[in-house]
Amino acid sequence: MGHCVWARDDVILRQHCVCRSCCGLLCYAIMSFQYPPPNPDNPHSATPPVSARPASPAYPVRFPQGVPYVTYTLLGITLIIYLVQMLGQMIYGIDVAAMWGMKSNAAIAAGQWWRLLTPIFLHGGIFHVGFNMYALYVLGPGLERFYGHWRYLLLYLVAGVAGNVFSYIFSSYNSLGASTSIFGLLAAQGVFLYQHREMFGKSAQRSLLNVIFIALINFMIGLSPGIDNWGHLGGFVGGALYAWFAGPKMKIVGHPPNLTLKNVRPLAIALLVALFDLMLFIVLAIVAGGAH
Repeated sequence: MGHCVWARDDVILRQHCVCRSCCGLLCYAIMSFQYPPPNPDNPHSATPPVSARPASPAYPVRFPQGVPYVTYTLLGITLIIYLVQMLGQMIYGIDVAAMWGMKSNAAIAAGQWWRLLTPIFLHGGIFHVGFNMYALYVLGPGLERFYGHWRYLLLYLVAGVAGNVFSYIFSSYNSLGASTSIFGLLAAQGVFLYQHREMFGKSAQRSLLNVIFIALINFMIGLSPGIDNWGHLGGFVGGALYAWFAGPKMKIVGHPPNLTLKNVRPLAIALLVALFDLMLFIVLAIVAGGAH
């Protein structure tokens, strides 16, 4: 449990502030999705799914590759902002960045709508940012390679906003942390595995059960005092909703022996779904603000 401290009109105010952290570090460590086994002659390919294999012979299928630039950029930005937070505390004695960016129901109701986005880049301590960035490092690269850079970035942002909206509606506490987006990535991985369960076979089934287990464990951890579980739930719902309608739709394309697993869902659909999701959650926040 932590406290956020900020100054206003030369008065030091102390406001109860809960953290959003993916505390199941061990759970994340064992959760990486195991895709079909690679071809020993080509580590970037795999044997094709059972349903897609020709009678004879079998050809390897090349998986999407590339450097996960968005994941590394998000990691870098979040860590730089955390350094800014610490610098502000050293110079001014208060966390200036958190003062202006964390989720605060009163501030959002007063029109500071950016607080539905900015909390995903703010953290309340070294362990808080460490747990969340480790989870991003574990979950992000694999998802980004299948989603593509822009579709993956939209997933991260939509899930983060959705989590903050849920927190705004159902929790009166100030809060911050990237785990709204992290839970969205976890949900997206589950959706991806479910939608491609026939393609990846038993490997996907095992990994899907693992995702469900990890989600349940972390939601149970989130019941502890000082953790914004509503933010986690909102991020999970937002990520699942976006992933179901805008996530990658993988198909095997090409001619043997040059087969590639390719996303055939247009990026324009992801943009439209992201816009719809953001509008939906913002409308919910506006309605909730009026009800408050």
